[in-house]
Formats: sequence, C-alpha cells, structure tokens
Amino acid sequence: MEETSQLIQQRIQKLEELRREGVNPYPNRFKVKHTTQGIKDACASFPEEDLKSLDKTFCLAGRIVAIRDFGKASFIQIQDSKGRIQVYLRRDILGEQAYHFFKKMDIGDFIGLEGKVFRTKTGELTIQADRFQILVKSLHPLPEKWHGLTDVETRYRQRYLDLIVNPKVKEIFLARAEAIQMIRDFFIRRDFVEVETPMMHSIPGGATAKPFKTHHNALNMDLFMRVAPELFLKRLVIGGLERVFEINRNFRNEGISTQHNPEFTMLEFYQSYVTFEDLMAMTEELFCPMVKKFHGSLGLTYGEKEIDFTPPWRRMRFKDSLLEVGGFDPAILKEASRAIRAAQDLGLELRKGTSHGRVLADLFDEKVEPQLLQPTFITHYPTDVSPLSRRNEEDPTVVDRFELFIAGREIANGFSELNDPLDQRERFLQQMKEKDEEGVPSLRLDEDFLQALEFGMPPTAGEGIGIDRWVMILTDAPSIRDVIFFPQLRTEK
Repeated sequence: MEETSQLIQQRIQKLEELRREGVNPYPNRFKVKHTTQGIKDACASFPEEDLKSLDKTFCLAGRIVAIRDFGKASFIQIQDSKGRIQVYLRRDILGEQAYHFFKKMDIGDFIGLEGKVFRTKTGELTIQADRFQILVKSLHPLPEKWHGLTDVETRYRQRYLDLIVNPKVKEIFLARAEAIQMIRDFFIRRDFVEVETPMMHSIPGGATAKPFKTHHNALNMDLFMRVAPELFLKRLVIGGLERVFEINRNFRNEGISTQHNPEFTMLEFYQSYVTFEDLMAMTEELFCPMVKKFHGSLGLTYGEKEIDFTPPWRRMRFKDSLLEVGGFDPAILKEASRAIRAAQDLGLELRKGTSHGRVLADLFDEKVEPQLLQPTFITHYPTDVSPLSRRNEEDPTVVDRFELFIAGREIANGFSELNDPLDQRERFLQQMKEKDEEGVPSLRLDEDFLQALEFGMPPTAGEGIGIDRWVMILTDAPSIRDVIFFPQLRTEK
C-alpha cells in the first residue's frame, strides 16, 4: 500500500507539472476517426512495401497499457474498445517539447494520436506517431500482475480494472450483449412485441421466491421488487397482445452462490394458441444458432463437460426421471410416506405439511438435476408444485410443463398456461394455505389478476429463460458473477 501511495503521489506531481507548463491533462476536443481493429483490418492484406507507400494517416485514441522506453524513442501499446495496437514515438519526429510532455505519461493514461503505419522487423503492425495529445492523466497505477491475484472478489468489486487488464473478461460481456441481441432478433422476427412491465408490485406474484420489500412514501404503502413478470405479461395477453416478450431484471431475496445472484436477468415470453410442446421446439430453435455462432458447431465444452446441442434434445417425464436417473424405488411415486423417508435418508429438511409433490420435487433437485448434463426437457411436473400451469387432460395430477436442464442446472421453465379462473383461484388458495402451514407469512390473493383472467385468456404457453445461466454455458464461465458486470457482494469492512 505504501508503494502504491508513492506512485500516486508521483503521478499527481506529473499532473501538476503539466498544468504549470500549460498542458490541460483532461481535454475534451480530440476527434477519433479510427479504431485499433479497423486499422488492422484495413492494413492486414498489405505487404510491407505497399504499406510504406500507403499515403494514409490514421487518427485514434486509447489507454496506454504498456511502455518500452529507449531514451530518444518509445514503443507503447494502446487499448481501445476494439483491441490493442503498437505505437512508435520518436523525439526527432514529435519535437523536443512534445516528447518532453510524452515522458510524463504513464501506463493507464489516455492518449490521442495521428500517424502512418509500418511493420517492425518482427512483423508487428505499428503506428508511427506524427503528433499526439494527452487526453487523461491517470492517478492510480494499473495492477501489474492481475492474473496472479488470489482474491477473486477484487475482480468483481473493481470490474472496471478487470475489464482494462483482462481481455478475456471483456470478451465474455461482449458475447453476453450479442447473445441478448440474438434473442431479441429471434422474437421480433416471429412477430412478438417487446414490452416492459412493473418492477415494483403491490402483491408479490408469479413465483414462490421470497421478495425484496420496500416502501413508497407518497402513497404510504409497501411494495415488492418483482420476483417474476408473469402475471403482468399474462394481463397483456388477455388484453389482446398474443405474442409478447420481456428481457429484464428479477429480484429474489434468497441465497448467493455460483448460480444465484439476488438480481438477475430473465427472458420471459408468451404466445397464444400454442402448447408447452411447441415451446420446447422453439427453445431448440433459439439456442442452437447461438451455440453455432459462438462455437462453430452444435457442441461446446463447459468446464470439463462436452455438451452436444444437436436436436432433438432428450425429453423425459418427471416421474420417469426419478426412477431412471435418480434410481429411486417406484414406491415413492405412490406413497407419500415412502417419499418422505427417501428424503430423510438423504438428509433433506422437510417443512411440516409438505405435499407429496413437493417432496418429490426436492428429491429431484437433490439426485436428478445434477446428472442432467446434456440438454434435457423434464416434463409433466406434479400439479401441487406448479400453481400457474395447465392440468394435463389425461392425468390431472400433473401439468403440461417442462423445465430445461443443461450442465446439471435449470436453464428454462415453460408450460401451457392455466386459463381457468376458478381453478386458478383454488390453486392460489391452496398455495396460501401451504405457506401458512409452513410458518411463512400468508400470501395475498391477486384479485386483479383473477378478475383479468375471468375476462378470458386464450389458450397460451409461456416460458422463462435465465439469461445469466445461459451465458455462463455459452462462455464457459464457472460462476454467475463472471457474467454479471456488478454482482451483489457483501459490504467491505
């Protein structure tokens, strides 16, 4: 820390010297005309002799990330949003005074410059600066051995430094942006309307997760940050928007892990006159081109796992998965007591009054989900763990629902929507009763949504996809914090 403090003082001294000599270290009038990658693309096909005769001056700006000083000349590396390029500065070309000012620049400073290109003896494309301008004097030195840091949290807390010194991190977030744009284009091409629904709800709904609570002073009422946009999106379907989607934040007041962040990004979409089976096919159509785009084929490596996205993906009923993948005794499907005993044998904690379907779901989470490495649709979940899903017409104890699992984690959840308002009311009431028995404060009935449903919602299917988890798989990121610019962290003491 003492060494860093001394370096900061040295930079402040240089800053003051520049100002005394009439140089503004923070100007705002330099016009950039080119990028590092644009210059490389423009000159890539030119042999050395043609480069020498190329009468073109390039104008660019960026952060200095490396300096090699040879006294009367220097090589620097500058970095902009598109990459890095080498620059050669000579005192006899720039002039004595200008080169004097350059010598007061450090790694981390921003520089603007103009010059022609050439290749060094090692073949590296380089700009020979004819003139330059100091654009920003950086007061903090960049970390010299960033990759050697053992405190991973430092990278998340100071993401701006992580982005500066680690190109791989920037590639992940650029891939994330491109993936989201591909998702948006996918739905726009299919005549979906992108919408925005409220972030603050008077009644938490659309999922069973615990919400964040806040208070609106002017209205003197408590509000909840949304756990899901589902009930508002369905209101839009009832209103006649037959194809809608939203890409936005959800908030859940639950644990933090490599797969969970309290604030996360979800895609949620609804389409009328289709079923959950149509959405499974649509999900394959959405994901497969993205895998091809980023990996050149329908295969990718996540960690040490080889994942094959060649459709059609495996489909398996929920109950079958407990037997075939989980290895449970078939008796757990018929006798609640046997399911409870199996859960206790695994050390799972069950709340008083936990339903049979909920126990089966807990067994699934513990034994089946981690083994679903290849893309797999698990279908026909128990009705008592799916309060918003349409009952299966052949077996009303299950619903027309699927969850998509990849690399042992849930990526998507979709179902044919329950549009019977009387059944929906009964399901909500049952859900409230179970929460009350579990000791959780009673949920409030969303009468406005139920009234909307009574006006009639067309047969509809909807799906939610976790953007962050999907980007983790696309970019081989081990933690959700690696794909969120500013993940939630404990306050530093």
